[in-house]
Amino acid sequence: MQQPTPEFPRRRQQLPNQRWQIYPQKPAIQQELASGMNLSPIVSQLLINRGIQTLEEAQIFLNPESLVLPSPLEDFPDLAISLELLQNAIVSQEKIVICGDYDADGMTSTALLLRSLRWLGAQVDYAIPSRMHEGYGINNRIVEEYHSKGVGLILTVDNGISALEPIARARELGLKVIITDHHDIPQQLPIANAILNPKLIHESSPYRGVAGVGVAYIVAVSLAKQMGQTQGILAPMLELFTLGTIADLAPLNGVNRRWVKRGLQQLPKSKLPGVQALIQVSGVQGRRDKGAGGVGSGEWGVGEAGGQGGRGAGEAGGAGGAGGEKKGLSEAYSDRGNVSKQTSPSSPTPHSPLPTPLSLKPEDIGFRLGPRINAIGRLADPQIVIELLTTDDMGIALEKAMQCEAINRQRQEMCTQIEQEAIAMVETLHATSLPQDRVLVVVQPNWHHGVIGIVASRLVERYGVPVFIGTYEGETHIRGSARGIPEFHVFEALESSQDLLGKFGGHKAAGGFSLRKENLAALRSRLSEFANKCLSLQHLKPLLKIDTQINLNQINHQLYQQLHVLEPCGIDNPEPLLWTPNVQVVEQQIVGKVHLKLTLTQTIDNQRHKIKAIAWRWRDYFPLPSPVDIAYKLRENHFNGNTTIELELLGARLPTQSHVFFASPSTPLKTTFEYNQRHYTCGIYQHDSLQELRIKNSEGKVLVVQPGHPVGLLGTNREQAKQIDVSQPQYNSIIQAALKALESVRS
Repeated sequence: MQQPTPEFPRRRQQLPNQRWQIYPQKPAIQQELASGMNLSPIVSQLLINRGIQTLEEAQIFLNPESLVLPSPLEDFPDLAISLELLQNAIVSQEKIVICGDYDADGMTSTALLLRSLRWLGAQVDYAIPSRMHEGYGINNRIVEEYHSKGVGLILTVDNGISALEPIARARELGLKVIITDHHDIPQQLPIANAILNPKLIHESSPYRGVAGVGVAYIVAVSLAKQMGQTQGILAPMLELFTLGTIADLAPLNGVNRRWVKRGLQQLPKSKLPGVQALIQVSGVQGRRDKGAGGVGSGEWGVGEAGGQGGRGAGEAGGAGGAGGEKKGLSEAYSDRGNVSKQTSPSSPTPHSPLPTPLSLKPEDIGFRLGPRINAIGRLADPQIVIELLTTDDMGIALEKAMQCEAINRQRQEMCTQIEQEAIAMVETLHATSLPQDRVLVVVQPNWHHGVIGIVASRLVERYGVPVFIGTYEGETHIRGSARGIPEFHVFEALESSQDLLGKFGGHKAAGGFSLRKENLAALRSRLSEFANKCLSLQHLKPLLKIDTQINLNQINHQLYQQLHVLEPCGIDNPEPLLWTPNVQVVEQQIVGKVHLKLTLTQTIDNQRHKIKAIAWRWRDYFPLPSPVDIAYKLRENHFNGNTTIELELLGARLPTQSHVFFASPSTPLKTTFEYNQRHYTCGIYQHDSLQELRIKNSEGKVLVVQPGHPVGLLGTNREQAKQIDVSQPQYNSIIQAALKALESVRS
């Protein structure tokens, strides 16, 4: 083990270039939720941070089965005509083709509808465009090819909302078209027979946040119910919905939270050979969740999956209750699940015993199952995944799952190489101009466009700016991927440059685009112009949205179990991100070449509390200084039969509590400094035997901070000053500037 930090060789220390946004603490609402729902104050504050203000909202969030769902026929205006078209096609044996997409959402959507339509007796085939040669979405080639095969109905999944020309061509040829999609709505809609998109329905609808696979699930369940053939198909559809929803990083609220919670219980005992095989080769280990009932009653009057303690009987018995900016969040960390297990499982045989965990967590899908599915769409033939998820043959399923495993390892190697090349290019050509450009446009020949989206996410994580990354197709065209930050709308940025682009699409956080190479300089200028309108310099750092402050002595198994009530966690319901001030780094070492393993301590009431931590991909910050403020998530570590709680570090900054607070009272410490082109005075003063930092502006307003106190005072006098949260960025930044000025005076 590496020796404590003070004995490290001296070098310039750096910390992650982050901005911390700490949620304001609301004690009154916190207390109301804590007493009304029998929760700890910490959990109550986490609910407040997720927009929950009332006991009724808390009840629905903690027990999503209590959510009263409207019929999707009420919320989706075109659902009725879609069901009629599909049922008529099935009854008349008219040929149907599903046009899908090559990401996890698109492939699971395709498999879900393929399984369900076959179950209902349809003559159905599927088509997924070539990522390499055609790009995203339905195209004229697909329309004309399947028209020549006698297809009468095209059903798009996870695409089509922007496909004006191919849909128009299909209608010219006499084909009926149903679009199911979830991407942002363009200025002009295609002339389809029906369009199902949650962004076209009311914002308050519980269906508003479904991904492409969610729309497919609604269509499939509604159609099975309408045709009276629900027995035996609902559980597999729920499993595929759960895989696609989490892998696509759809928000886990509304019906997504309700259905994903069920699906996570259902997946480990899945009867789908493809799901069983994928769980085996990825090494996922299930958890035994405590104290919850079954999966609950079904949707829209249909029993999906009952369970022990659940309400109603379904196809599969439940064994226990579930207690895991859009693109980029899991992409940036998609390889971390492989750190502790670098070797793949031995090649399974068709008779290999399969694990039967009781429940999965979202990170099992986000970091293990999802990347293996996505890798196929990025580098290989999506048919592998469709066959994996639709076969009933265990031997075929295991063969396809092992292909997913091999392709995913190839994807990891590609990502590492391209990321290193991209960083070298940025540091050489663009790093100094980023504050002016406020967007990063990186293009290089010979990169594989199937993985550059992942690299874009990692560059966003590293540089804190929107990233547009591309590679050449032939000598004249560029195809790229984009990833954004919270204050930047990727789809709107692409729309602002549409005269320079070929095809493009996406949503707020991510997108794809193509252009002619001669338009590259103009695109870079246009995107920079767009970025400068919506981004200020303070936005150009990766954002950490931190829930609440706790001390290390509060971290134990009981707290970890209390946080389980928030599961499943994901987009719009993130895992709790906590922070602790003034922590000592007593040991640290590099593991797995790029990660940091640490031992941290904090002294509370003269007692020293110690905990282990891991920081993924933090080699650049080795060694961390000590002390630091840290931001982290809690993790369980199982080793040699022992279970301990450890930290996963996501943030670190120099402490707000500087040692200048401990200056001798007999030696007053005062100085002046400039901050944001304004003049301030500051000093360390005694008040009621305590020291405090006071910062005064030119108008006479004073900010008062005491060491260890998260609440300060702001006003012209102490009696009428208002209390403020000093961890908020606007206050923390000026406090740091004052402390730095005082440090220089003292030294």
